[in-house]
Amino acid sequence: MNNYSEDEVFYIPSMTNAKIDLIAPIDVIDEKGRQKKTYIPAERPLTIYVNKFELVTLMTLGEMPEALVLGYLRNQRIVSKITQVDSIQVDWDINSAAVVIKDLDSRSITEKIEKKTVTTGCGQGTIFGDIEEDFDRLKLSASAKLKQSTLISIVDVIRKHESVYKKAGSVHGCALFEQSKMILFVEDVGRHNAVDSIAGMMWLERLKGENLVFYTTGRLTSEMVIKGAQMGIPFLLSRSGVTQMGVKMARQVNLALFGRCSGKHFLLFSGFKRFISEYNDEYK
Repeated sequence: MNNYSEDEVFYIPSMTNAKIDLIAPIDVIDEKGRQKKTYIPAERPLTIYVNKFELVTLMTLGEMPEALVLGYLRNQRIVSKITQVDSIQVDWDINSAAVVIKDLDSRSITEKIEKKTVTTGCGQGTIFGDIEEDFDRLKLSASAKLKQSTLISIVDVIRKHESVYKKAGSVHGCALFEQSKMILFVEDVGRHNAVDSIAGMMWLERLKGENLVFYTTGRLTSEMVIKGAQMGIPFLLSRSGVTQMGVKMARQVNLALFGRCSGKHFLLFSGFKRFISEYNDEYK
């Protein structure tokens, strides 16, 4: 998935750049009866049409709608190459994204939709087709390692990063790191939307996942592990927990799964040989 052919290297689909407010002001009353103004996430629907076929409606903040759509199509394996996507046009007046895909057999979309798994993603995510059945074929970098000091630095960068969550709450954040340098950060009402947006940006920027680290504020479920592995990323970090199926699938492909990451504390659930422990008095 990370090896780009010559025709893919410089190709960018025709896309809108649909900006929209991520938070909305609202008047509230607190526990002492005082009227206050605060902010809440501006959740909105985005219906994806592929070659005029209605595929799915996602509930989203809309921070990177074109990247979200592209990443969704990529992670659901509706397209396997970015050159298949001719255009993505997002129109917030009608809350829709019109996608044109070249040489797409509409029957393949119908078959994928008919075989659908409702996941534990916020707002009930979905996985189309036989993604889980093909999971064992995914290959992650065998040599990728993560130092304990790098992990702690990543958690600290996230803690200091300005975000919608700090101002309005009620959203999930996902970030992509190269060592301890944050290279992408996306927030959305569901963590699966945020990871799809990052997948889309990785495709647009031709980023290979083999030495990158993915961080999420949400729990690491089987859906998150599948998407991380499909992007070629060998390290998933979360400030939240994991699920049994998530751990099982991570161990199948030797993906390092870190949960309960806070300050200098964490739990490593899989991919033990990928981790370089530097435990000493500094990390107690």
